[in-house]
This record gives sequence, structure tokens and C-alpha cells, in this order.
Amino acid sequence: MRVSAPRSAEPRPEIWFRRRVSLPVAVGELWDFRELILTLAERDLRVRYKQAVLGIAWALITPVVMMLAFTVIFTKVAPVNTHTSGVPYALFSYLGLLPWTFFSTCLQSGGTSLLSNVPLLNKLYCPREVFPIAAMIDAAVDAVIAAFVLVLLFPITGFAPKLEGLYAPLLLIPLLAFTLGTMLVISAVIVYMRDLRLVLPLVIQVGLFVTPVIYSPVIKTKAVLLAYSFLNPLVPVLEGLRRTVLLGHAPDWTSLGVGTLSSLLVLFVGFILFKRLETGIADVA
Repeated sequence: MRVSAPRSAEPRPEIWFRRRVSLPVAVGELWDFRELILTLAERDLRVRYKQAVLGIAWALITPVVMMLAFTVIFTKVAPVNTHTSGVPYALFSYLGLLPWTFFSTCLQSGGTSLLSNVPLLNKLYCPREVFPIAAMIDAAVDAVIAAFVLVLLFPITGFAPKLEGLYAPLLLIPLLAFTLGTMLVISAVIVYMRDLRLVLPLVIQVGLFVTPVIYSPVIKTKAVLLAYSFLNPLVPVLEGLRRTVLLGHAPDWTSLGVGTLSSLLVLFVGFILFKRLETGIADVA
């Protein structure tokens, strides 16, 4: 006779979402598993490029191909006003595509990282956020590799980067915070709502056009710009990169501050939501 395991061995569904989360304890536990994060990231990188003929060159192909396509379309077929007189459109678009490719890759790979690691979820005890964070590290490695294309683009286009480009590392704060927060929300919710996995590519495609990746937004008032930056923290990141590296201006500190505040809020809410959903992830996945 087949004997089933007692249901009391599993957590009751009604308590999955009532877990009390201590932020210092959760962050401390995550830090204790930092070596596992690096191991997972290294494993995924090796698996991704091990049998690929072009290897890590694939990290360059996506942003470069998109940059070439947008350059041809928006300079020859349907010219677009970038509000950056004298700046080659190839540089303008590539500086937008670098952070956007990082963000979209994180959402695609990190968003499904829990589902793709179900065997480990059921056998290994660890904070579940190690899986999306490892995916984020992989995307960061690809972004660093793709950034070397700029070393070639500047001499090819005959344009020199400005000294104010040293402000660029500050723009990583809202970019990383917003990306991680969004990725944590998606990776946890997608376990419970599998349809989101099919909707995610469409959302990313729409996001490409509502974010000023290939164009400069025409914003007439400061209030609208601040609202735009709060709703989409990628806006001050992309515009800040172009202002500093290409135009030689300091970032718009007000817009950047609003975007940073919004991204940190997304990270905080995303982390708390993830930890609340964490207790049921292994059972549902």
C-alpha cells in the first residue's frame, strides 16, 4: 500500500506570507553564503560559454548588433533628435544600450533563476536570493566585457570622452539597486504565477521604448522630469551617462537623487517581499 507523507511535514500555505523579516539578520545570512553566490555565478558562466563557438564574444554581440541597427534606422531611415549636437549616434545609443542590456538580462535570467534551480532548492539550505544575485553577477560580467567596445568606438567615431565621465560610477548605485529590487520581486512572484514567465519578454520589449535608451526624452518641466525619474530610475542613469561622458556636464543631481531614492525603495520593498514569499518557494517550485 502506498503511504503518503503527512501533510504536517510541509508548512501550511496560510503561513507562507506571514513571516517576520529581520533585515539585519537576513543580510547577515546572505553574507555568510557569499561564496555560494560566486560558485553559482561561475557555474552559470562556464555552462553558458563552454560549448559556444564564439565563447564570451556573445556578450558583445547583442549590444553591438542593436547599436548598429538603431544607428542605421535612426540616422538614415528615420532620423531621431537626440539633443546631443555633434555626438555620434553610435556612441549615444551604445551608452544607453549598455545599462539597458544589463538590466534586461538580469530580469530574464534572474527572474527565472529559482525555477531553473529547483533541484538545488529542494536539496540545499540557503537564502533563496543567492540564485537571482548570482544571475546578476553573470550579467555584470557580460556588461563589463561589452563596455570594452567603447574603447574602439571612441577612436572610430573620432570623439573623445569628457573628464566628467568620472561621475559615471555614481550612476551605478541606482542602476544596481533598481535592478536587484525588480529582479527579486519577479523571481519570487514568478514561482507562484507561472504566466509571468511568458509575459516577461513582452514587458522587457515595451520597457525598451518607454525608457530613453535610443532617444532623449523631450521634457518641458522639471516636475515632469522628476516624476519620470521616480517612476523609472533608469532615466537619470542613462541621461547621466550621456551628460557626463559625451557632453562634459555634471549629472542632474536632483533627478539623480530622486531616481536613487526610488531605486533604494524598490530594493527595500523587493527584498522584504522576497523574504516573505521565500518560505513557500521550495514547495511551490
